Amino acid sequence: MSVGPIGVFDSGYGGLTILREIIKVLPEYDYIYLGDNARAPYGQRSFDTIYQYTLECAQWFFKQGSPLVILACNTASAKALKNIQRLALPLMEPDKRVLGVIRPTAEVIGHYTHTNEIGILATTGTVLSESYLIEIKRSFPNVKVIQQACPMWVPMIESNEFRNEGADYFIKKYLDQLLAGSRMIDTILLACTHYPILTQKIKEYIGEDITILSQGPIVARSLKNYLERHPEIEKKVSKNSKVHFYTTDAENDFDTHASLFFGQNVTAQHTEIDHTIHFRTPVK
Repeated sequence: MSVGPIGVFDSGYGGLTILREIIKVLPEYDYIYLGDNARAPYGQRSFDTIYQYTLECAQWFFKQGSPLVILACNTASAKALKNIQRLALPLMEPDKRVLGVIRPTAEVIGHYTHTNEIGILATTGTVLSESYLIEIKRSFPNVKVIQQACPMWVPMIESNEFRNEGADYFIKKYLDQLLAGSRMIDTILLACTHYPILTQKIKEYIGEDITILSQGPIVARSLKNYLERHPEIEKKVSKNSKVHFYTTDAENDFDTHASLFFGQNVTAQHTEIDHTIHFRTPVK
């Protein structure tokens, strides 16, 4: 039986915050990370485009031998995951699995709130998909969810402008808009894997009374549980504690930015994605 690494995918660098936490919980496995930086950001692209890009990248992982791929990207999880699972995998790769970051978060987030009011900070694409509204309602029907799109945050982080004073305007702007939706919000989810980089600045504006949740630790615990419940997948994952990084853009640029998200130096390789993969127009 062939074995291979767990794939972790993001449109850019943000998924490295997820991978970092997964490795802390599951250090024995091999991992392969792909950032589709050449086509990032995904946040404001169309449903069909995100589906196509994500499907192409999932197939790339399968060619590397990955039996399991984690979409460590909220936009891809919101706009592509279900159709990949329902339409593509059964016919293309029935023995492989693709998982996202939204459902694991939605299944536990209600345990963090005392007021039953939660704020979601996300990309425009994730907000418009209403995926969090749908998934949280399934697990916690009595919890009120207020969403706020933060379209400036990802480019601000990736350009390293978030450290400048001018960035504070946009951080405060979106937080004020979110909290204007309800003063009863006591838990805020950073529903984009880039956003943990802004945690300290966010705390400066909202204070200590509101809990800020990052997805990394939640997804890591969920993956551990998944592998325990699915030994047929777990036995296909290689265990040498190795991590490899790939980008569809310039390696040097990736390495420079990636350390901010991963917490240590990264050396990536450039790779090309097969753009000829097509599998049905997804059902919205």
